[in-house]
Amino acid sequence: MAFPAQFLDELRARCSLPEVVGRRVQLRKKGREWEGLCPFHKEKTPSFTVNDEKGFYHCFGCGEHGGVFDFVMKTDGLSFPETVERLATDAGMQVPQDTPEERHRAERRSSLQDVCEAACVWFERNLYMPEGKAALDYLHIRGLSDENIKYFRLGFAPNGRNMLKAAMARDNVPENLLVETGMLIQPPDDRGEGQRDPYDRFRGRVMFPIMDRRGQVIAFGGRILGDGEPKYLNSPETPIFHKGNVLYGLNYALPSAHKSGQMIVTEGYMDVIALNVAGFENAVAPLGTALTEGHLSALWRVVKEPVLCFDGDNAGQRAATRAAERALPELKSGYGIRFAELPQGEDPDTLVRSKGRQVMQGVLDAALPLSEVLWRMESGGSTPRTPEKRAALQQALGAHANRIQDPTVRGHFLKAFKDRIWQGGNTGGGSRGGSGQYKKSRYGAQNKDFQSITGVDHRAKQTDSTTRSLKLLLLGLIAHPSFYDQVGERLGSLDFSNLGRELDNLRQQVLKALAVESGLDYRGLAHHLNGAGYADALEALQNDQDLGDVFFVRTDALPAAALCGWEEAYGLLQGKDLDFEIREAERLLAEDPTTENFQRLQSLKRQEFEASAIPLADV
Repeated sequence: MAFPAQFLDELRARCSLPEVVGRRVQLRKKGREWEGLCPFHKEKTPSFTVNDEKGFYHCFGCGEHGGVFDFVMKTDGLSFPETVERLATDAGMQVPQDTPEERHRAERRSSLQDVCEAACVWFERNLYMPEGKAALDYLHIRGLSDENIKYFRLGFAPNGRNMLKAAMARDNVPENLLVETGMLIQPPDDRGEGQRDPYDRFRGRVMFPIMDRRGQVIAFGGRILGDGEPKYLNSPETPIFHKGNVLYGLNYALPSAHKSGQMIVTEGYMDVIALNVAGFENAVAPLGTALTEGHLSALWRVVKEPVLCFDGDNAGQRAATRAAERALPELKSGYGIRFAELPQGEDPDTLVRSKGRQVMQGVLDAALPLSEVLWRMESGGSTPRTPEKRAALQQALGAHANRIQDPTVRGHFLKAFKDRIWQGGNTGGGSRGGSGQYKKSRYGAQNKDFQSITGVDHRAKQTDSTTRSLKLLLLGLIAHPSFYDQVGERLGSLDFSNLGRELDNLRQQVLKALAVESGLDYRGLAHHLNGAGYADALEALQNDQDLGDVFFVRTDALPAAALCGWEEAYGLLQGKDLDFEIREAERLLAEDPTTENFQRLQSLKRQEFEASAIPLADV
């Protein structure tokens, strides 16, 4: 049976390679890849790696290499059709039937793509003809070189009703296929009983070919030269083009996005092209429509947290708001969106061309998580002073959170909003909202006045709190060794020097044991530590009265909840010195407004949002 290429691409995208391989091989995360013992030959040291982003596995011991279909065929002894049927069942997809009708539809799609390709070649040729001079000049003025123009296959549709129609007729392209692809418009007659002669849809426009993820032309967008409406015109819906599922530039962005783990979503064709020319090759754009569920699904197949970068005007803000509301029901654990805030009146095209790559990168680095956007949208950036207004704010934010279908994500949003509102209201003051000079610290007063109000040295207080947090993070991993892959690297990077040699050595022994022997549970780890001479240090840590009854260090805590608790404690620890650093960065930027100082401040502000009571960037 011959499966349609589009169906196989969709099936590959839905199948998680680590998940499929993990049914046969015990994998552990190592950087961007997974590793384990090769199932194709006997080995004691792992040399088998799985790269989910690139969609392949590889064994450095025996040389076995392939994708998700290859792995199932080789390990389960299935034929290719049997493998496709099994994976499709697991992914909840209907396998296309190999019927004459299905073969006819596949041939039809191929024919329509051939028609679009022929039209694209004709548009490209016209751009460098005398009638295309104005369009070529326009693209050059927009900062594009001939190399850029050819890379994106830009072209020109002459201003005539039958010019494309006549050119395609000379190449024996059937007129009915031109109508079906949307290249020609065929209006009804005056009585509505028949059809008049078709005519060119695109006339007097710079042409942007729209391609699927494999780089095949499936539709077009055209920008009018001079005055006229609509400014941009897209192909209509066709059997091969559904604008709610297609992102302009995705075929160009995939290699860079897979490599970097990042994707930039803009509003228009020229934004994508300008960013690509400036070195941001991972940019895409929806096609004249708001971001849809289909767009989000396409983005999340590639990266876990795309950055939306809409224009810095009222229309751009409305688009961002619609995207935030559209994303809420689709959110799931590990996936989200961020919002980059452009200066008023700028779009990615104008900003990157006038201010350069570094300023654009600073805007992207400062992108806000969805939760922060919702907070600002409803609160204006500060916590209300009265209980009545805080309750109203909680109700508004709760309405947003309750649209989230995933119960785990919904619970984190609700708790994060509730904690932020009521913690922010305990002192009767507002939190930092972008225009205020100081941010309320986690100790309940503004840092500027903390010592004078309480009589307690802020730095001394913070040191005590830091010591407690470090102990809790270590004890949390001991209680739940399965967290090692997620938290081990971060725990190893923390400074334990002020806690004494005994605790620092205990931490190093824990990390060493879990790195060497995977699959240890609490009992196994405790047995190892006792045998290695750390029984007293472990007992002292577990009986430390200053730690209190914190749930995530208990061995009977649910793993998912305990991991969230660990992440929360880590986020709090990372955020303790941010207030001081932000004020210092603001002072330096005012004295010396360099790009480096601007990027430093933007990075710190992003850390500030991520260090909320529950890290909002993670929910």
